[in-house]
Amino acid sequence: MTSGGHEALVRAAREHERFLWGLCYRMTGVAADADELVQETYARALEAPPARPEELRPWLTRVAMNLARDRLRRRKRESYVGPWLPSPLETGEEAVASVEAHLPGGGTTEGRYELLESVTFAFLLALEVLTPRQRAVLLLRDVFDYSVREVADCLKWSETNVKVTHHRARAAMAAYDRERCVPTRELQARTRRALEGFLGALASGDVGAAEALLAEPVRALSDGGGETFAARVPVVGVKRVALFYRRLHELGGAADALEVRMLNGLPALVARWNEPRPGSPARLVVRVDVGEDGRVRVVHAVQASRKLVGLPASA
Repeated sequence: MTSGGHEALVRAAREHERFLWGLCYRMTGVAADADELVQETYARALEAPPARPEELRPWLTRVAMNLARDRLRRRKRESYVGPWLPSPLETGEEAVASVEAHLPGGGTTEGRYELLESVTFAFLLALEVLTPRQRAVLLLRDVFDYSVREVADCLKWSETNVKVTHHRARAAMAAYDRERCVPTRELQARTRRALEGFLGALASGDVGAAEALLAEPVRALSDGGGETFAARVPVVGVKRVALFYRRLHELGGAADALEVRMLNGLPALVARWNEPRPGSPARLVVRVDVGEDGRVRVVHAVQASRKLVGLPASA
């Protein structure tokens, strides 16, 4: 390929970078993985680009999907220390107005997921029950609005194979669909109140007030990646969760910076220590899932360094 052709290909490929990154992030749930997969996709495009320019986006999508599926299969085979959680993603002050996605003609498609909903922790964790093939088809069909034929052409599968895989993927997502996490303004406000109330009570030493904000049986999952102090199994129950986070607060000491930011569609606390104590993280993200009553049902703490690579130091 000539230098001019090389530059033209790079420019054309960069037009699809945001789409490819979003696809790879949803496929893997890890921002660092998405970075690597997009770069590897571009490297392959430079080695053996598609014959026609109009084939570039489907070709890039197919390569990225195949690489992401390989990454997922490898992750399933490897042992991970403690609970696995997605990596936090800055999403800003967006909110989803409704559960169903609106189509240009004015109708809606039942079962479709909004783009913001599809990066929530609840959705990304629900995807973990799918096979890599099911995950690819569900994302293309129900998030990125590909038709059956477009998915078949993109992945080089038969339309029948796509339909069967999509049906199985939707069936596996039934538990999530019964109680979807749609980041509306109301849910964002409710989540912020619960998060600030719970952590504020712990910081002030009022364990009773912290417990009152937790729903039974609340669960706490900590992703330390084997690097820092973190529970290697879920902590379950109001008193156990409150005590666990109180002890973590005591072990880590006062943070040098605390900030509530909109991550994955909902408010989350980002904490930073300039000189962390041994075994404590330099950065930590704490987020919660709340019920209709405003009480916390799940607490997630992400402190594995690789999971936080893509998170800006400050909003």
